[in-house]
Amino acid sequence: MCGFCGYVKKDEKILNDKCITDMTNVLKKRGPNAQNTYIYENVALGHTRLSIIDVTYGTQPMSKLHNGNEYIIVYNGELYNTDEIRNELKNKGYKFTTKCDTEVVLVSFIEYGKKCVNYLNGIFAFAIFDKTNNLVFLARDRLGIKPLFYSYSIDSASTPYFVFASEIKSILKYPDVTPILDKTGLMELIWLGPAHSPGNTYFKNIHELKAGYTAVFSNFKLTEEKYWDLETKPSFDDEEAAINNIHDLVVDATNRQLVSDVGLCSMLSRWFRL
Repeated sequence: MCGFCGYVKKDEKILNDKCITDMTNVLKKRGPNAQNTYIYENVALGHTRLSIIDVTYGTQPMSKLHNGNEYIIVYNGELYNTDEIRNELKNKGYKFTTKCDTEVVLVSFIEYGKKCVNYLNGIFAFAIFDKTNNLVFLARDRLGIKPLFYSYSIDSASTPYFVFASEIKSILKYPDVTPILDKTGLMELIWLGPAHSPGNTYFKNIHELKAGYTAVFSNFKLTEEKYWDLETKPSFDDEEAAINNIHDLVVDATNRQLVSDVGLCSMLSRWFRL
């Protein structure tokens, strides 16, 4: 588990790292092994890392130059098809300097743009700053396993901003964000809790990027787009074929999640009724 955060200020350069550092510090428990920030003009990114793959070289925020443009990513997640995507991108001429999936996600965006998420098999939330096009790309995995929240304001009374993070309490460290409870969100917490409608939170003007969605923040406008939804399809397998298919899928999913450069552990739980 890692954590990341960031913000964009409109027409105003960021003069110091105090705000992004405060936002990042809140996420320390998500990433106790490393903590770094990145600032470029009016954009700031922060990341806390739990080192699992390529402990030495997988530091974030991670940047990569391609055709004169620089791309910077902050990422939380795990890809289960890292090797397949890396090999495909190598065949297209890309070079890799790390073994971690973070670089694979970043290069996938460089090659495929916002459609990169269609190639990713895993659990993830990430933000990529595209310097040349001056945009921030956000994405969240298909089932929303990894969290991603955001808030923005175009109020002329203050400096317009766009802020995002893995946890709401990091967003609340941004000076212009006021923690005001949302009536609908509070009712959902009480009556459905702990739950809320997709995209909503318990605070006004703090939103959740919904599962299976991407978003592009450019020219101080946020555009969200659904890239995946659960579909039901008829199955023509008999009982034996269905059992074999499910078995193969479970074994494959388990093996893909056992890739690590550090020690692994498992936890078993049992539910029973007295």
